[in-house]
Amino acid sequence: MGENPDSGADDAIHAHLTAVAEDWAAAIVSNDAARIASFMSDDWALVSESGITSKADFLAFVESGQLTHSAMALVSEPRVRVHGDTAVLTIRMTNTAHYGGLRYDADEWTSDVFVKRNGRWLCVLSHITAVAPASAEGNR
Repeated sequence: MGENPDSGADDAIHAHLTAVAEDWAAAIVSNDAARIASFMSDDWALVSESGITSKADFLAFVESGQLTHSAMALVSEPRVRVHGDTAVLTIRMTNTAHYGGLRYDADEWTSDVFVKRNGRWLCVLSHITAVAPASAEGNR
């Protein structure tokens, strides 16, 4: 079998989406709601152990100062799969958040679904899953 003629394009998208993920992590640590929002589609949602959070609700927590982040790091190689104008980026991340006056240190697997709209990749859905304690050292 020959090489995939789209592999160069996929490699470029992989590198671009990895950079987008890094920039979005920096935006989250900036605690600037407008900057964070620039990475999300209007209908973005976060799925976590507590259910579904809308873009409006997430950004309201940030704007109010009730939710802040002081650290966020990508700690595994990203897995990027491209399907036309849709891509899924899965990566292990750590972060330190402050919510309601309490500090939370998280180690999570995240999957972000991006859609290319008007030449830009915007996230339409984020899903986070806590890393199991037994695998905390083995899956980096």
